[in-house]
Amino acid sequence: MYLPRVAAIVLRQFYLIRGSISRVMPIFIWAAVDMVLWGFMSRYLSGMLSGFNFVSTLLGAVLMWDFCTRVMQGVTLAFFEDVWSRNFLNFFATPLSISEYLVGLVLSSVITSSIGIVVMLLLAMGVFGLSFLTYGFMLVPFFLVLFLFGIALGIAAAGMVLRLGPASEWFVWPVPALLSPFAGVFYPLSALPVWMRGFSRLLPPAYVFEQMRAILSHQRVSIAALATALGLALVYVALACWFFALMYRHSVRTGLIARYSAETLS
Repeated sequence: MYLPRVAAIVLRQFYLIRGSISRVMPIFIWAAVDMVLWGFMSRYLSGMLSGFNFVSTLLGAVLMWDFCTRVMQGVTLAFFEDVWSRNFLNFFATPLSISEYLVGLVLSSVITSSIGIVVMLLLAMGVFGLSFLTYGFMLVPFFLVLFLFGIALGIAAAGMVLRLGPASEWFVWPVPALLSPFAGVFYPLSALPVWMRGFSRLLPPAYVFEQMRAILSHQRVSIAALATALGLALVYVALACWFFALMYRHSVRTGLIARYSAETLS
């Protein structure tokens, strides 16, 4: 892996963002809207049910899930920029490798999602009084698992678009919303039917949110559950990278990559 080529991918994203206010605003504006909406809702529910702190339970979970979503979208948006500008083929006419390209996308996502999470944290703590001191050191594995899972989703989604064509990007945006009921973002997994719980055990975020609620209810944190979540997240990252590389090789072998346009590929 040649690091200057990785840096070039990141630098291109920086120039795109710097040159357009329409690319800068989505990095933090939707994060701010989510925090304001859920923050006031959490404050209202806490006032309705005295004795239960919805700010810690609900707003904290929303912030963590939003972080995972932003990480995923950071990868996919960086990829879509190359698709929309029809620049994807130009990249791979150079010595750039798949691993270098993916690492560049991940680093771009790290930068954009970091900006978003800072905005969310400032609003959640400064306006609504959310304190993450309750979670202590457990915040590190929580964020790590959600970050890795977001990266896996983003790379897998990019691979799907690479195979099906740019028009399939509309399959990407609903993914976080479709997964959130199974991840138990807003409620414990015990509230789900048995068949849904089986699928939830395959999702690393489900373990994170269960342990977050355990901390808030003064129960013991399961290190085994967090280790399982971390292991699953790493497996998904590896599978997503393999899937993207497979779709790329298929596109090259069949000649689809040379006909990459704004419509589906067949």
